[in-house]
Amino acid sequence: MKVSFFDLFWVFLILIGLQPVLRQWSMTARRTRLMRTLEKRRKSRVIALIHRQETMAVLGFPLVRFIDIEDSEEVLRAIQITDDQMPIDLILHTPGGLVLAAEQIAHALTAHPAPITVFVPHYAMSGGTLLALAANQIVMAPHAVLGPLDPQIGQWPAASILRAVERKTSSNHSVHDETLIMADVASKAMDQVRGYARQLLIKRGWTAERAEELSHAMTEGRWTHDYPITVEEARALGLPVSCDMPDEIYEFMRLFPQVAVRRPSVQYVPLPYGPARGEPAKASKR
Repeated sequence: MKVSFFDLFWVFLILIGLQPVLRQWSMTARRTRLMRTLEKRRKSRVIALIHRQETMAVLGFPLVRFIDIEDSEEVLRAIQITDDQMPIDLILHTPGGLVLAAEQIAHALTAHPAPITVFVPHYAMSGGTLLALAANQIVMAPHAVLGPLDPQIGQWPAASILRAVERKTSSNHSVHDETLIMADVASKAMDQVRGYARQLLIKRGWTAERAEELSHAMTEGRWTHDYPITVEEARALGLPVSCDMPDEIYEFMRLFPQVAVRRPSVQYVPLPYGPARGEPAKASKR
């Protein structure tokens, strides 16, 4: 049987088209194996909530991902099929998202009788921080960060809307009706998020006074919405933070590659370096 050049060309096109699918299947299988390894070692249910860009198709358009209702539905299903005596480990990597979705997940986590541990290898901002407050223990990488819980109304921080209205009214400037409506919504949003955060902390054993203090600090607009709350600052705020991050989680995050649309900006040899054996470490030059 003769094989023509055009037959080979079509086979080549089919293989090229299947390559992203096969790569994604392989990546998913490796993630599942790592999760099972971690589950067996920690005797827990591992749930990953990762919002990171991936090369999902030939065109490779980057998408902005955040905590949404679909995420809450999937996490709730995972929690519901977990035995009450089984601890849950939640791996978080997210810029935040919908308050409704984050509160649903947080409510389900606090209702689970067994211990909840949240792992933050890089960052868990806004709604991700709300989920961290629902945990018995927060494990952060040494340079990972959390973020404030201040709600956003459209593109504006709720606290900034209220302050702008206060300044205008105190100086006898007229305020547009639409701005007043936004201020009313902003006030309600801040009260709701603050109240929910306070409830989470009280459920985790905080006194009402300490819970009120932290929930107020996290929602009052003290910081910008993308302010990084480091490990040291999180501990100073009273959060139960450790840095005992399992190696499997670092490896797990490497299986979520960013979309490669241009030459990478960061390059290095992916090996651990240190002083050669027998040689003392040299002091760095200034």
